[in-house]
Amino acid sequence: MKPFIVASTRPELIKLAPVMREFDRVGIEYKFITTGQHYDSELFGVFLRDLKLREPDYNIEIGSGTQAYQTATAMVSLEKIFEEGMPDVVIVEGDTNSVLSASLAAVKLHIPVAHVEAGLRSNDRRMPEEINRIIADHCSEVLFAPTEVSEKNLLDEGIPHEKIHVVGNTIVDATLENISLANDSILEKFPEDFLLLTLHRAENVDKIEILSGIINAIAGLGRDVIFPVHPRTKKMMEAADFEKHENLLMTEPLGYLDFLALLKNATCVLTDSGGIQEEAIVLNTPCITLRTTTERPETISAGGNILAGVVEGKIKEIAERVLSDKELYDSMKNAKNPLGDGKTAKKIVDILLELHKHGALLIKSPDFEA
Repeated sequence: MKPFIVASTRPELIKLAPVMREFDRVGIEYKFITTGQHYDSELFGVFLRDLKLREPDYNIEIGSGTQAYQTATAMVSLEKIFEEGMPDVVIVEGDTNSVLSASLAAVKLHIPVAHVEAGLRSNDRRMPEEINRIIADHCSEVLFAPTEVSEKNLLDEGIPHEKIHVVGNTIVDATLENISLANDSILEKFPEDFLLLTLHRAENVDKIEILSGIINAIAGLGRDVIFPVHPRTKKMMEAADFEKHENLLMTEPLGYLDFLALLKNATCVLTDSGGIQEEAIVLNTPCITLRTTTERPETISAGGNILAGVVEGKIKEIAERVLSDKELYDSMKNAKNPLGDGKTAKKIVDILLELHKHGALLIKSPDFEA
């Protein structure tokens, strides 16, 4: 089998690294491609080093730009790479513009797509990620759903049952593999008791009134808050000349292992990230999600995550309740991880190898004459 793996952002790298390692373990050669959607060394290069991944075989280097520019530019280059290499399968993960580009380019060349973390739905079509994951799922021949909830989403959209495999989420593999490598020395730079904050989604950071409300709410908790600032968020904050808060400890973006150490030791994490919602429940860190919807409802059902929305007063109210109500806090901290057993990558590779062995790794066409 000849797989091509497309991973172009930090979350894709984290979640596909266990799959790459499993291919290495069983002796399957693969091509590793990045579109360059995350091109900054702090956003991509440091993650390659932390995860001990090789440099990509292809780097398209699309850089920044509009949604349409990134998607179209990547598609043109990916089409050429796929045509020249003709892989047996293109493996994508998640819901980025890179995933959309790779899925469309592959399926139009009749190359089967395997979508890792298929079936996630926020039901909010204002999110570009929601459109990306829906289209990627419907382009795919093999859909690796992390849970029964995501499987049901796919079935409800008419995707055939035989294409769907419930395997868990590779974030569990990655978190369990790497937490022992996390560098606790970073903790020496910060107070012992801290909250952790991340913000990067366009709907939160591109509107000054929403961004300022979120930051004021969290700074107003009176706790030390470690805030690794995404370049997009930093740009908006500088443009708006934000009020300085002494308890808001802003840093540059962190490497994966440093961030894991902070996440594991934080009193609570406040985030608009999808992947951090998952990592938090694996590490037993209570999570408050700064969004009105989530495509990870299992983390809420399990009790480890609460949606706080994006309104200043509501965020502060929920955060104060989590931090002051010992019974609630302890129940969040002890919530059971619903995302798998840490063996998802092996399941994914085993399924792909089995499909390839039996000639079933292909795009099937209906026979109307049968």
